[in-house]
Amino acid sequence: MAISELQLPAAVKAHSLADGKALAATLAADVAERLRAAIAAKGQACVVLSGGRSPVPFLEKLAGEALDWPKVTVSLADERWVPVEHADSNAGLLARHLFKGPAAKARFIGLYQQAENLEAAAAQADQVLADLPPIDVLVLGMGDDGHIASLFPNSPNLNEGLALGNPRRCLAMLAPTVPHQRLSLTRALLASAASIALAVQGPGKLATLRAALAGNDLSEMPIRAFLHDPLDIYWCP
Repeated sequence: MAISELQLPAAVKAHSLADGKALAATLAADVAERLRAAIAAKGQACVVLSGGRSPVPFLEKLAGEALDWPKVTVSLADERWVPVEHADSNAGLLARHLFKGPAAKARFIGLYQQAENLEAAAAQADQVLADLPPIDVLVLGMGDDGHIASLFPNSPNLNEGLALGNPRRCLAMLAPTVPHQRLSLTRALLASAASIALAVQGPGKLATLRAALAGNDLSEMPIRAFLHDPLDIYWCP
């Protein structure tokens, strides 16, 4: 099965790449092009990235792109509630694979906050995100269960996280995998991005996309909230 076999909505554009290396290079080049255009138009740019293991080759490629990095603000779609030094920290991931060389001069707005509990950390992160400029590019990943960011099916705050009218920028979320405690941007903030890219790899993720396209229940598969917006999907076998 190839992504060309899926019946995608008109607003969704699919990019089929040969392998992970080609996907990382193509996505990095396209993201950098959009950020350059934003800088040219308004003097600054903002990109929101996703963590986990899959984005590493993309982050390495993006770090090598010629950009006016001091004019770029970087943030995360979600974060594990662990210190930056922790192996599971998405901020730590960016520090290792993106913020090096010229890219180290980018401004970073992180989500992790030291607090007495997860709800308090989310409230603090929400205030920090008040300084986030309008998002020019959002790069999402997707889990096999159809989650995006840390908006997981059946998570206690999911309905609030998916509500477009929600004024909150960040919510406390619980993941079914360790570490369970997460901080996630809300759909309302994520969907405000001028350009949204979804990076997926392998037949399993393609099967998840097929299942997502076959239904409408956002709480069952949160990725559905983005499949009818203008969206670029980057896929490789």
